[in-house]
Amino acid sequence: MTEATNTPISWSETLRNFLDARVLTMLFLGFSAGIPILLIFSSLSLWLGEAGIERKAVTFFSWAALGYSFKFVWAPLIDKLPLPFLTRVLGKRRAWLLLSQGMIILAIIAMASIDPALSKNSVTLMAFAAVLLGFSSATQDIVIDAYRIESAETRLQALMSSTYIVGYRLAMIVAGAGALYLASYFGSEKDHYVYTAWRWTYFIMAAIMLIGVLTTLVIPEPAHKESQLAYTTRDYFRLVLVFACTVTSFVLTFFFTDDIFINLKNLFGDGVLTGFILETLRFALAVGMAFLAGYLLVRAGLVDRSIAIETWVAPIAEFFKRYGIKTATLLLILIGFYRISDIVLGAASNVFYQDQNFSKEEIATAVKTVGVLVSVLGGILGGLFATRFGVMKSLLWGAMLAALTNLVFVGLALTGHNLPIFYLAVISDNLAAGFASAAFVAFLSALTSVSFTAVQYAIFSSLMSLFPKVLGGYSGTMVDAIGYPSFFTFTTLIGLPVIGLVLIASKNLVIQPADNNSTQI
Repeated sequence: MTEATNTPISWSETLRNFLDARVLTMLFLGFSAGIPILLIFSSLSLWLGEAGIERKAVTFFSWAALGYSFKFVWAPLIDKLPLPFLTRVLGKRRAWLLLSQGMIILAIIAMASIDPALSKNSVTLMAFAAVLLGFSSATQDIVIDAYRIESAETRLQALMSSTYIVGYRLAMIVAGAGALYLASYFGSEKDHYVYTAWRWTYFIMAAIMLIGVLTTLVIPEPAHKESQLAYTTRDYFRLVLVFACTVTSFVLTFFFTDDIFINLKNLFGDGVLTGFILETLRFALAVGMAFLAGYLLVRAGLVDRSIAIETWVAPIAEFFKRYGIKTATLLLILIGFYRISDIVLGAASNVFYQDQNFSKEEIATAVKTVGVLVSVLGGILGGLFATRFGVMKSLLWGAMLAALTNLVFVGLALTGHNLPIFYLAVISDNLAAGFASAAFVAFLSALTSVSFTAVQYAIFSSLMSLFPKVLGGYSGTMVDAIGYPSFFTFTTLIGLPVIGLVLIASKNLVIQPADNNSTQI
């Protein structure tokens, strides 16, 4: 693949692009996207811990993560459905942004209004509020991704993704370390739980989300292609009904096949490869049942066939038509495995640090502070590099860095409690992850058709984490079987084929946007 121009743009021009209003907008939208996630997970875990609740016993809380993993399921509705009044006043993207941000604020306020220490019913209500927050946050992510792609040309996407990462990481510091500081300031400690301290902490987090709301109100609506077909309110209602039925089929299949797949694991052995294959089959079965339910409902005439095809089938068909089956399959494989090296390592990293006898204070300082700041730097460097030299070159460097920096963890596993090597491992890992993330987001943005922005990008981003997270779930089993040095060597080796995939794509691929004007990156 060649670059957009014969010669790279200058560093001065690259840096000037950072001052583009569209690039700066992503800093604030990234901040808005980064606030909710830690309020669902780490900060909430500490709150529940201080309240005397063992979060592992509360199965409802695991559902809060489903929104992030399966956001592609309802992304078509966001691409298709207008919102009463809001769409007419703000436009399609800003209307959905404002709605999702409002839902996030309400969910955080709801969590703040519940004391989980009162009763089991309070814990259940807290769990439902966390699920609402996860769903609302994932919805905001879908819209922000679509807004970014539609609001600027390919040359700015790398910088926009890097400023988004900066805003996101800064928000994680606010919602993570900042929330813990506030709760402590208001008087709640591990051995002295004070509900009002956490209530005011979450109220403040809800108020901070107004940064996202104000950003949504002042930014312009991007240009996007509208449907050529006209539909009535009744058509949209029936579309939502079909969507609800397909989601229900997916959820019921996924959860009610749990015992079946547990028995299969017992029958065939619960090894890493066996478990990975069975979990993949379980997910595929749930998707297949959801597809079957939707197909049967469309065939039964519950929804107009044309709107169903335009909503769910056309985005996927357009991608394969644009690139052809062979190239499209190559791209999907690359997307599915690009982040496998660092995601699988990350699944075991915190346990590894504890096993190496690093204290909580040492881990917090290195990972939660230095690591986050270095990942911000990596994101900026990734965006600059992609803008200066092209997305594919930065994608290649990101793949190499993500894999090879894992070797530092091999050294740490062999030396034990060694602070200099510990910091070297954390810094190199976060720098590589930030760099690769910025390059990869720019790559996915270039692949996405402006006709189906929300749907295609949601599919890409969900596919990006699906297989690595499933395999990462077996990281503990792998460590028990082969030890940490061999495990980190393994995470390095599984990243090497990704480098080959990037090289193949670089030689044979030209990004083809929906307007049929090739964009060489």
